[in-house]
Amino acid sequence: MVAVAVRLVSGLWRSSHPGPTLVVTALAAGLAIASGVSPGRIALLGSAVFAGQLSVGISNDALDADRDRAVGRTDKPIACGDISVRTAWVGAGAMLVAALALSAPLGVGLLVAHAAFIVSAWSYNLGLKATWWSILPYLFSFGLFPSLATVASAQPQFAAPWAWLAGAALGAALHLTNVLPDLDDDARTGIRGLPHRIGGPASARLAAAAVIIGGLAVALGPSQGNPADVPVLAWMFFGVVALLAVATVVMVRAGRSGRVLFRLVMLAAFVLAAQLVASGGSLTG
Repeated sequence: MVAVAVRLVSGLWRSSHPGPTLVVTALAAGLAIASGVSPGRIALLGSAVFAGQLSVGISNDALDADRDRAVGRTDKPIACGDISVRTAWVGAGAMLVAALALSAPLGVGLLVAHAAFIVSAWSYNLGLKATWWSILPYLFSFGLFPSLATVASAQPQFAAPWAWLAGAALGAALHLTNVLPDLDDDARTGIRGLPHRIGGPASARLAAAAVIIGGLAVALGPSQGNPADVPVLAWMFFGVVALLAVATVVMVRAGRSGRVLFRLVMLAAFVLAAQLVASGGSLTG
């Protein structure tokens, strides 16, 4: 019995896209800490975001099970038969309920905001991923994302416009980059989102532009657009983001593979995320 339970939990965890789940959870907690949210509220927010991301990841693999089998994805527990599609849906549903239940004590505003964030992510899984509009859930969810930290505080308020722009830019970069290693497999199974339609090189260039826009928003936003008031640390963060973006464009021109481009832009996106956390105290200003 214990062995069966361990196998099920392991299968669900591996189906949840553990890496992105942990990164998004850590980013939510980091933004909340930087925004001065109390420890108890940070714990609730982190737990809610973690549960929500589990629901998104598991539902994605449940919906993609047949496609994953068709391309021989041995890293996918549902496609390999380690857990059933039914088990995955039960797990995704349970995590969705848990995410909303954990959000509720933080207030109606946070409950509604987090529900909108999750619905947007699920809309990608349920069909938008195969259309020209595949980028929209990423723009909306990550644009809203900084506000999860500020709305979770005892004095809730939405994040400033520059934080929405930075979050949306981060989301765009993540979407345009995340699919690069899987473009061929996706095309074979009928997934043709925006990156598939415009191609890997164009997606990498757009992702590089997105992180530069996001970096500028985070650097200039807290100072009301006055470069003279931007701290040296903020310019250093932006410099790293810009260098990685330029390196990505150079690699595109050199014809490097999607996986190399994926690593470069993802690194730039992580630096942008760190820059956003470092500016957390100004998210509402």
